[in-house]
Amino acid sequence: MAPPRTRGSYARIQAVVRRIPRGRVATYGQVAALAGLAGHARQVGYALHALAADSPVPWQRVVNARGAVSPRRMPGWDGLQRALLEREGIVFDARGRIDLGRQRWRPRAGAGESAAPAQSPSS
Repeated sequence: MAPPRTRGSYARIQAVVRRIPRGRVATYGQVAALAGLAGHARQVGYALHALAADSPVPWQRVVNARGAVSPRRMPGWDGLQRALLEREGIVFDARGRIDLGRQRWRPRAGAGESAAPAQSPSS
């Protein structure tokens, strides 16, 4: 069952994405879990798609569970995301994937941070 698409859940998602530091990435599933929406990775995609073009939320730092930029309906956006990530020092392999073992954001437990969820293929 999908959670309701509310401003509250979008705000929680955006708050998590704002915490992802430059040079790190998180998966849609990881963001969902940290926002209290475990199992609802698509909700993260909807929330990021709803951002205004001039939003300061670093949407580019959210990638799929394979460590790749997800294809977009609008031509060019996936290329823009990759370019923004490369500008931050994110490295892509020959298959267009990021090594999540090295570049995934792992928030520290304590100090208001939630521990990163287990790293499963569906994250």
